[in-house]
Amino acid sequence: MKGLIKENPIVGATYSENLPIPNIRPNEALVRVRASAICGTDIHIYDWTKYAQERLQLPMVFGHEFSGEIVELGAEVTGFAVGDRVAGETHIPCEQCEQCRTGNEHICENMLIIGVHTAGAFAEYVPVHKGCLWKLDDSIDFETGALLEPVGVGVHGVLSGEIGGKSVAIFGCGPIGLCAVGAAKACGASTIYAVDLVDEKLTLAQKLGADFIINSSIDDVGRIVFDKTDGKGVDVVIDYTGSEQAIRTGLLILKKGGRCTLVGLANGNISLDINESIVYKEARINGVTGRLMYKTWYDCESLIRSGKLDVKQIIGGVFALKDYEEAFAQIKAGKPGKMLLIP
Repeated sequence: MKGLIKENPIVGATYSENLPIPNIRPNEALVRVRASAICGTDIHIYDWTKYAQERLQLPMVFGHEFSGEIVELGAEVTGFAVGDRVAGETHIPCEQCEQCRTGNEHICENMLIIGVHTAGAFAEYVPVHKGCLWKLDDSIDFETGALLEPVGVGVHGVLSGEIGGKSVAIFGCGPIGLCAVGAAKACGASTIYAVDLVDEKLTLAQKLGADFIINSSIDDVGRIVFDKTDGKGVDVVIDYTGSEQAIRTGLLILKKGGRCTLVGLANGNISLDINESIVYKEARINGVTGRLMYKTWYDCESLIRSGKLDVKQIIGGVFALKDYEEAFAQIKAGKPGKMLLIP
């Protein structure tokens, strides 16, 4: 099969048309990949950062955001048939730990990740654990299906607290942040402030429903938000950047009693004024990772089928798998949106 493999512990990857088609276990299905999307995790793998070095065993195919059709079923897989169109949940739960047994499979204590710990989806075929299969509605095409996993991260962040009728500031307009803007709009947020460093991304955020766009590299975020909220700040702050400055600013503009949801991963420790930013405000802080299995998937499908969330707008480019270098280059050059690879 064709595939993109992380073969050597250096920057880059290797494209091959002669990789073995994976054998599946009894609890897996073999999925023919129709579309896959590049994630920030894949950038870490491509660049062979510390994150990748600590997790991957080389050589291996990577990539974890995908859609396709089932071509083979293991004996233990039920509820699916050969020919079913599916997308894939990234997190492989053990189904035995306390978290899995209490409805929190997305934070499984023994979690494995497709394309990090197991064979990935930058290939013609990928083995998928039975607990990670999501059947696509007939109205959802393969390109949209490949985006459901990252869309779910954005939607989970938005819906991890009250959003209807609330003012919200979303920091970071990468693909997941853009999904969050669209989801917040679709779920009834009263006013949406989108904050980023890149005008192109902010323009896209406006198309997806942001009422106000703020380029934090040149604009004073606090002044603008306080001017428009009579000095009170916003009800909800959601950070998709992991940036210390963004989180500090977000807590600054958060209204007393407001919710601050942290989704973006920080590169290291962050220093905050806990007293002023959190305690005296009685701010509610929560972290979000991945998607709820499978509530968030139902939420995403409902928003997309209703027409209220058009995720096609976040597609930045579509490339043949063999043209992966150009796709990665465009991401590194700052082009907004998701880059798709078609095997």
